[in-house]
Amino acid sequence: MARPWRALRRARGWAALAALRARPDKFGGVSVDLGELRQPPRVERAAFGRWLRESVAQWRQEGRIAVWLRVPILQSGLVAAAASQGFAFHHAEHGSSTLTLWLGEGPSRLPGFATHQVGVAGAVLDESTGKVLVVQDRNKTINAWKFPGGLSNPGEDIGDTAVREVFEETGIKSKFKSILSIRQQHQHPGAFGRSDMYLICRLQPSSFHISFCQQECLRCEWMDLEELARTKNSTPITSNVAKLLLYGYREGFEKIDITMREFPAVYTGLFYKLYHRELPESYRNIT
Repeated sequence: MARPWRALRRARGWAALAALRARPDKFGGVSVDLGELRQPPRVERAAFGRWLRESVAQWRQEGRIAVWLRVPILQSGLVAAAASQGFAFHHAEHGSSTLTLWLGEGPSRLPGFATHQVGVAGAVLDESTGKVLVVQDRNKTINAWKFPGGLSNPGEDIGDTAVREVFEETGIKSKFKSILSIRQQHQHPGAFGRSDMYLICRLQPSSFHISFCQQECLRCEWMDLEELARTKNSTPITSNVAKLLLYGYREGFEKIDITMREFPAVYTGLFYKLYHRELPESYRNIT
């Protein structure tokens, strides 16, 4: 009696797989999301492997150059069947992994996953006093002064990251004004094999009472900007940016600011932010 039931389960699984939509992309590839299996049945690995083999053969005939296969974590048992047909991991997120198969000629030209992580810090300067907000991290071996900051969240703008991280670490509310510096570092030990981009932004405070996060910070204070530029008790990047900030504070921020403008993207309904030195009005309106 067991065999008919197994055959029935395979048939149900096959029907569900056959109903999956393969979505073509503008680059000549096709994407399949196993998460679209509604109330997914128990799909046996052999049935999935047969479906995938036949589907790949069809996509080759159609001239597709690549397959992107998203596998929810609860369907991970099917990964081995895909791997046996040449699929490889591209990236993984909290609840799924994405595998790829190159069908085109020659070596794969598919883009790799994210090559960098992005960290953002905020240099919050009180222009009325010439003091800047600094912290010392609690979990560092060397307690050097630095600007508060952290990693950017997916879909989060650079300035928004700086404002959020400053508030979370220090309790200070602020407004984004400009980017001051960008650091690129490869082989960063905390970047899981990725390169690291670290931006420091100039922020304007809208509150001044410090209430710092004691889980993250050992100390937090408003420090005279010139003192920060001269102290040996700061990280090298903090020292250099403090000198840059001091120059802008004394000579005019237009000499150091990388400002932001928003423009409509070529993709309908989307916008992007462009960061550059401020253009004079006469040049900005050239047509």
